[in-house]
Amino acid sequence: MSAPILPVEERPRTAIEPALASLVLSHPSVLLGGSLLLAMVVAAVLGPTFVPDPFAITPTARLRPPDASFWFGTDYLGRDLFARVVWGARVSLAVGLAVAVLAVAIGLLIGLVAGYLRALDQPVMRAMDGLMAIPGILLAIALVSVSGASLVTVVVAIVVPEVPRVVRLVRSVVLSVREEPYVEAAIAVGTPLPLVLFRHILPNTVPPLLVQATYICGSAMLTEAILGFLGAGIPPEIPSWGNIMSEGRTYFQLTPWIIFFPGTCLALTVLAVNTVGDGLRDTLDPRIARQMR
Repeated sequence: MSAPILPVEERPRTAIEPALASLVLSHPSVLLGGSLLLAMVVAAVLGPTFVPDPFAITPTARLRPPDASFWFGTDYLGRDLFARVVWGARVSLAVGLAVAVLAVAIGLLIGLVAGYLRALDQPVMRAMDGLMAIPGILLAIALVSVSGASLVTVVVAIVVPEVPRVVRLVRSVVLSVREEPYVEAAIAVGTPLPLVLFRHILPNTVPPLLVQATYICGSAMLTEAILGFLGAGIPPEIPSWGNIMSEGRTYFQLTPWIIFFPGTCLALTVLAVNTVGDGLRDTLDPRIARQMR
């Protein structure tokens, strides 16, 4: 016998719905940032269907300022800058998302093990400290120089410096949670170690990791743009915001729009990601939530 269908007003709400409502009501800026980020994602996903060919060269339209035909103007080869900026959004967002997912996944696994197993804590953390001692941008440039420029190489080069930060965050949570009575009770009844980690400790790391992932995403997009601007990132034939700005710096005094538009899109996207991260932090952190009441 199927369960009766409750009226709309009597259906129980999930725990996510009040949290999302509280996030939007308490932080209107999150709504603005989330809307801007959603617009960027939609433009990146649907871009190829409504923008011209970003690789088409029009010699007669070189360095044309923004007008009705070319909304963002053209570059030194006569390529439509609006089309290239939209395609660049795909690269930047893909790099940011991939770096955030990989850094959180790898850092979570290492942090769980290092925080729970005391014998591995010191060796693992000293290795993480060694990685953090190297400036992230220099480490990324070195890895790209050794492995060659490609999208995969850039993602890996940005992930490596971000992993230690995630490891330290997860380890700090594990060190406090493993002393809780419910964890000690699970160990006392003979619960296997993997089950203790993933059932009792892992859920406590999710809220801070969600916040950290947003910051990693924004930082990764900035790092990718820096690498592209320095000529050590994604190959020049692939449109990315960093590559576009790198190509336009020679003509910046005559045609500032070549750098202005991709730079503005990059800044707005990173601002939107960080705004969402700030809202998640204020909502998921009980200490900040109590102060705001």
